[in-house]
Amino acid sequence: MSALTPMDLGPRLDRLRARFDGIDALLVTRLVNVRYLTGFTGSAALLLVTGDAATFVTDGRYRDQAADQLHEAGVTAEIVVGLTQADQRAALADAAAAAGVERLGLEAEGVTWSQQRGYVEWFPEAELVATSGLVDDLRMVKEAGEVERIRAACAIADDALAEVLPSLHDAPTERAFALRLEFAMRERGATGVSFDPIVASGPNGAKPHARPSDRQVAPGELVVIDFGCVVDGYCSDMTRTVSVGDPGPDARRLWDTVADAQRRGCDAVAVGVDCAAVDRASRDVITEAGWGDAFIHGTGHGVGLEIHESPRVASTSTGTLAAGHVVTVEPGVYLPGLGGVRIEDTLVVTADGPEALTEFPKQLVV
Repeated sequence: MSALTPMDLGPRLDRLRARFDGIDALLVTRLVNVRYLTGFTGSAALLLVTGDAATFVTDGRYRDQAADQLHEAGVTAEIVVGLTQADQRAALADAAAAAGVERLGLEAEGVTWSQQRGYVEWFPEAELVATSGLVDDLRMVKEAGEVERIRAACAIADDALAEVLPSLHDAPTERAFALRLEFAMRERGATGVSFDPIVASGPNGAKPHARPSDRQVAPGELVVIDFGCVVDGYCSDMTRTVSVGDPGPDARRLWDTVADAQRRGCDAVAVGVDCAAVDRASRDVITEAGWGDAFIHGTGHGVGLEIHESPRVASTSTGTLAAGHVVTVEPGVYLPGLGGVRIEDTLVVTADGPEALTEFPKQLVV
């Protein structure tokens, strides 16, 4: 894997401040959002963002790592290493008081009721306000460096599948094949998997999120392979459904229908298009084929620092695609007894149309 272009994260704090509405500061508690804003990859941190400053708090394990990563990311913040929670609490309270914070935003999706009650004690002079999506909505539009990392993760997944797919002819168990796939991705530079790989053969394929089992892959049956990896924090996601040898006319018709639905969904991806319209483009094909009731999930989702993030691509979605969004298109049909078919690509939305970041060929028979 070639070297990745460094990213300058400093401007993200100002973009976040521009989204403050009715609050004077935001306490960022979701670690994925702390990483997005600062580049910090540790397991413990809080970030207080005020109108013109930021205070980053972590514990002694990350003293050097925090300083190095924030500097490398171009982020200006006061870094406080608190050996106890009381030290961290005091640092944040002092920073909020110094900034005159009267209304402090909390990330509603990342704060439990118990934590909220604790923050009331941490910030006695401030009114706590629930906020939603302030950082998450920023994350929807990917910068060039983010797309580069997702593209690299997709390329590793493509290459890994090309290496291990022929081994299906050896009748491996689902679990053994999943392990081979994960090892191949890590061997190529992935730092981890986006999620536990799904390898679902025969009747197991009728379960959209089946776990790999000790069932052996047999000739002439559908095998759903859904997997991805992580590169510098960013995820990839791809699904291919294959068969060792011809699976018969019923399975082939099912595969052809889902492949057509996936192609229609990908073609619908464009700047200004409603997410629900992309879902509809795929879903209509499957409904017309008589399998509408067996398409039992949304058509896609955003991908980035998390494997599932905004925007959602579903019939109930209210969002609209914009340049820089990275989304999946993954229609599927699941028939108990026969199995299932899901085909998925990860795409970036551009002004010139969708660009597929996953490039592994779609073929039924291997």
